[in-house]
Amino acid sequence: MSCNLYSFAKELLCLLIQTPSISGNEEHTANRIMHVFTERNIPVERIKNNVIVRSSHWDAAKPTILLNSHHDTVKPVEGWNTNPYEAVCVEEKIFGLGSNDAGASLVALICTFLHYYNDSDVPYNLLFVASAEEEISGKNGIECVLPTLGDISVGIVGEPTGMNMAVAEKGLLVLDCVAKGIAGHAAHSQGENAIYNAIKDIQWLQTYEFPKKSDLLGAVKMTVTGISAGKQHNVIPDECTFMVDVRTNERYANKEVFDIISASLKSHTKARSFRLNSSSISRSHALVQRGVELGCELFGSATLSDQAVMSNFPTVKIGPGDTYRSHTAQEYIFESELFHGIDTYIALLKNLTITKI
Repeated sequence: MSCNLYSFAKELLCLLIQTPSISGNEEHTANRIMHVFTERNIPVERIKNNVIVRSSHWDAAKPTILLNSHHDTVKPVEGWNTNPYEAVCVEEKIFGLGSNDAGASLVALICTFLHYYNDSDVPYNLLFVASAEEEISGKNGIECVLPTLGDISVGIVGEPTGMNMAVAEKGLLVLDCVAKGIAGHAAHSQGENAIYNAIKDIQWLQTYEFPKKSDLLGAVKMTVTGISAGKQHNVIPDECTFMVDVRTNERYANKEVFDIISASLKSHTKARSFRLNSSSISRSHALVQRGVELGCELFGSATLSDQAVMSNFPTVKIGPGDTYRSHTAQEYIFESELFHGIDTYIALLKNLTITKI
């Protein structure tokens, strides 16, 4: 691959790191990404803080491949010994907030799009979307853009996977539960302790196993992640609230999992949303088979991405970096990982033949 493309990728990644883009406040990185295309006279569209570009030789008769990654970040955690908004290059590592998640994937996909932009011989259309609000699963991110994009045959979602290919991804269901009791004086044997009632339900959540398991994603996983009750030491609490993080596999719809849980708990249970479902793609799909040919390991991902709202077409998740570096102090990406990401994305798409949906 051209050294000029590598140099451009490194420079753009450093610029994006130096541009704060906390979820919900990504306007400045959206501006930078738009500039990449406008300075090359490539037509670009913007919906809120989502940036959209299409390949030049667009043909409605061809299938369309979506290239997507996000340009928002989480807030910097404690423990950084450098400025998280300063791109620091040391020993061929690029340190900075968002370098790994998902700046390197985003930049590598931009380079891939530019590589193929004017190629009239490819048997597909290329659609690139740099999306916002991925880190908070916000509705002003990719979800608000998808209805405007037309038919998509397959999507490549850029996230740090070590350039291995996630062909399934767990969904997310967040539950707010309320256990009720009867208030009373703690010194007397009266009342009904809501905390004890909550404990019974929490024990069920801890021990219940959903029968349908996935060969890639394993079992549905339920984790109680917060609890609150009581206002005074001598008053038996009449209410205890707790929240549950549920990671679903592709063998259940989120609503189906919710119905099983709510029927089994005595606590009042409410789901914040049913929209972030699990996803999967056939391992016989041409894009997956190309990944196998290139040496990509296939796996199921436990972490959520924008794939969760792409229910109308199949997707894979693949990108440079390591998921375990995400959301940590001293987040970094190796330059070699960034460059390998560009090469692999380009190779994945080279003469790829897919079916139009």
